[in-house]
Amino acid sequence: MSTGGAGYKSQQATAAYERARETFLRFANRSDDDIAIICRNTTEAINLLAYRLDLQPTDVVLTSVVEHHANLLPWGRVAIRRYIECGRGGTFGLDAVIAGLEQAPRPKLLAVTGASNVTGWLLSLQEIIAAAHERGVQVAVDAAQLAPHRPMPGEADFISFSGHKMYAPFGAGVLIGPRSAFEKGDPFLAGGGAVDLVDLDEVAWTEPPEREEAGSPNVVGAVALGAAIDEFLRLGWEAIIAREVGLAGRLRSALEGIEGVGLLGPDPDTPMLPVVCFTLNDLPPGLIAARLSAEFAIGVRHGCFCAHPYLTRLLGLSGDDVERFRREVLSGDRSNIPGAVRASACLSTRPENIDRLADALAVIADDKPAPVEYLQDANTGDYYPAAGALAWSDSTRGLGAGCSRG
Repeated sequence: MSTGGAGYKSQQATAAYERARETFLRFANRSDDDIAIICRNTTEAINLLAYRLDLQPTDVVLTSVVEHHANLLPWGRVAIRRYIECGRGGTFGLDAVIAGLEQAPRPKLLAVTGASNVTGWLLSLQEIIAAAHERGVQVAVDAAQLAPHRPMPGEADFISFSGHKMYAPFGAGVLIGPRSAFEKGDPFLAGGGAVDLVDLDEVAWTEPPEREEAGSPNVVGAVALGAAIDEFLRLGWEAIIAREVGLAGRLRSALEGIEGVGLLGPDPDTPMLPVVCFTLNDLPPGLIAARLSAEFAIGVRHGCFCAHPYLTRLLGLSGDDVERFRREVLSGDRSNIPGAVRASACLSTRPENIDRLADALAVIADDKPAPVEYLQDANTGDYYPAAGALAWSDSTRGLGAGCSRG
């Protein structure tokens, strides 16, 4: 990477950026044969990889119905997707992975998440990666949800993760893989910084990883992500995991004790992150999230969490249900779209925070009238209190990004 100047500040920025790159490789347990490509987020990283693997339209990429959309949609643009199905609890076993790997034609790639962003389910990555490699299939791991909680799978061929999941600013992500995969062919993005020589009719691309980083880099984002990773490494995985296992158990136990709460996902004995996905009686998820925020100052996520196929299975929706919701959404009405609520704990979560959440959900589950009226925006499906407060007023509410609607 070059900041385009020989001045002191430019040199310092370049050095800090490259130190961050070295930190990413160390964090991901990679060798000197690997490179770290700095991009905007996991979604961009996987799109970049899908382009650069030079897959043919008849090639097969094996993935699963558990995936975030970022690890589903890019592969459908370049290859045939084959899916590992999950059970009602939202998990699958090694046998299902092997069956997908051995089905003809054999896949060129296994693209799988390290941990579900919906239920917090931790996949048995070492076994899955070993099974793929035994059959000559490369593995790309979407580690966005995994990276802040567990060590990275050094055995994977490709790894991607995002800074915003790791307490760094939005707008920085990383793709890690063998240098050889990026030495030939055109980069995903073309522009300044990715070249050694340009004529009007010719271009000579520079070496990776710079070849894949055209344009002005997000130096601040990369350096901040590097600083966040340094703190993870300072704390150590033993301490992080011990704390999170305790939080996960407390979170699940607290919600199980509330009448009307339905937990979605695996059984309690399954390895899980401190994440719970749930429904509450027949209340719309958007209303639950709005009341938690407006009345109790508790932030949760609701909807389908950018994992629509997975949610339809967790909720047990039929094909007819899905088709009905599809017609409504395409008509611009999201008021009835199905979903759930997700509560996530992290390193800064205290046990009393979980108790506050449980107390708040118990109040909402009690079926007493809310202290204020809540209105629904049919465009988004979201609810907001009709209290006239500026933060909730019509003038400050936009349609929102696609993620907020998904």
